Amino acid sequence: MPKVAIIGTTTWGMTLGVVLAHKGLEVRLWARTEEEADELRKAGPGSVLPPDVTFPSQLSVTSSLDEALAEVKAVILAVPSQKMRQNVRLAAGYLKGSVLIVSAAKGLESGSNKRMSQVIGEEIKPRLQSNICVLSGPNLSQEIVHNLPAATVVASWDEAAARKAQRLLTTPNLCVYTNTDVIGVELGGALKNVIALGAGMVDGLGYGDNTKAAFITRGLTEISALGIALGASPVTLSGLAGLGDLIATCSSRLSRNHYVGEELTKGRSLTEIIDSMAGVAEGVGTTAAAWSLAQEFGMEMPIVERVYKVLYEGVEPRQVAVELMQAEVSHELAGRKWKLFSFLRPRGHP
Repeated sequence: MPKVAIIGTTTWGMTLGVVLAHKGLEVRLWARTEEEADELRKAGPGSVLPPDVTFPSQLSVTSSLDEALAEVKAVILAVPSQKMRQNVRLAAGYLKGSVLIVSAAKGLESGSNKRMSQVIGEEIKPRLQSNICVLSGPNLSQEIVHNLPAATVVASWDEAAARKAQRLLTTPNLCVYTNTDVIGVELGGALKNVIALGAGMVDGLGYGDNTKAAFITRGLTEISALGIALGASPVTLSGLAGLGDLIATCSSRLSRNHYVGEELTKGRSLTEIIDSMAGVAEGVGTTAAAWSLAQEFGMEMPIVERVYKVLYEGVEPRQVAVELMQAEVSHELAGRKWKLFSFLRPRGHP
């Protein structure tokens, strides 16, 4: 029976643990302290997951990395993006052989602006770097944990590693596709959180479906522009890890990023909102990283810039909405330092 370790007692980490344990895998969930591990053993995941969800018998909780990572086939890193590096450093010495290393985080590291696979690659032994995979897609945890049908993508530069992860993670209600475009899959999952913050503001301001559809679509254009500049395939960004995840996160009130955006329109401070939440809204840190990348590349990214202003400069959401509507318009696929137009413009008349 395959053994899987999950690093991180986040909502997504526990969800994956429950789903994989129900599949029949032996799952070991690592908690940072023995106090946390003991509480989870006694009370289960009820404080994070819906109250009707319990830990299957195939799932155990431990605070020992030696125990969690002993003879595992895969380790899933389901920690907040800003905590990824320190968690990988803790686990690196226990990773051996052909163990798959799967990032389930959707964000960019603040300061370095690096993707999670880059962060992991810098902290593990070079011979293990080909084992890195990334998992991303339209996967709201409350639906996944209740076995509602869903699809996702696992990507690796090594196609064989992606296929191994696919076999491990696929369940009757979770269809896992493979991809070798690690950059596209990671950026789609990370950058859609920035757009979801704005989508929450759109809903909070009481705008209609036309507004939201336009906002999501323009958001996808910005994601694609930055993604292509960083080496992603536009095809990936139109798939599950890009458009699919964007639709789910911007449309659902189960999304933490959507929640933060909506609450900001009520006059609450970002600090107050974050302190009141049980989980992490990855879009907050990723907005700073995306804005920094846009500055580095000299790229025009009006939505990212406006979300950044709301989060970090205290600008009112309604003001940035007006700014976006009054912005100078040009060709739909054109923007400063964008390569979208050359990639996607029509090649000729029929």
